[in-house]
Amino acid sequence: MAEQENLLYRLMNSVIYVLDAPVTYVREKLVVPNQKKYPWYHQQFRRVPTIDECYMDDVVCYTEANCQFKRDKAVEDQILFILRSRYEQCSVYHGEDVHLCDSIKKTYDDAAVAWFMKYGEMGVGLNAKNAYMKQKHRMIWERRHGPVGTGMKQQPNNA
Repeated sequence: MAEQENLLYRLMNSVIYVLDAPVTYVREKLVVPNQKKYPWYHQQFRRVPTIDECYMDDVVCYTEANCQFKRDKAVEDQILFILRSRYEQCSVYHGEDVHLCDSIKKTYDDAAVAWFMKYGEMGVGLNAKNAYMKQKHRMIWERRHGPVGTGMKQQPNNA
């Protein structure tokens, strides 16, 4: 109690209050109510140029494209994991009536095929340039031979 009766202590408190009160008022009444509130895990990254939009000597663009590619792969891996776990949970829950999970199984199979077409058989050195080349080679194949998995087109005999 001796501190509060001290004249210097009361003077310093009043000076601090005179300076702090308007700042606190503005922050509580104007700044905080007008701020967007979202959890940190909802952070949205802007899309960067893809590897085909980068110049040959632009190392920064290549690096950004690779980072974006790895983020996209991580998202697609998680989607595939969630779909697989949903199907497994459904099949365990329904037991012998696994036919009730056919829609989930079809969704998972479609996503797995799409994932494998994009990332499958690429090895450990996974980067945006290799994936772009794989996509390009697949498009050339489909132009020449038809969609993958449908058999090869018959070449007309010009004999």
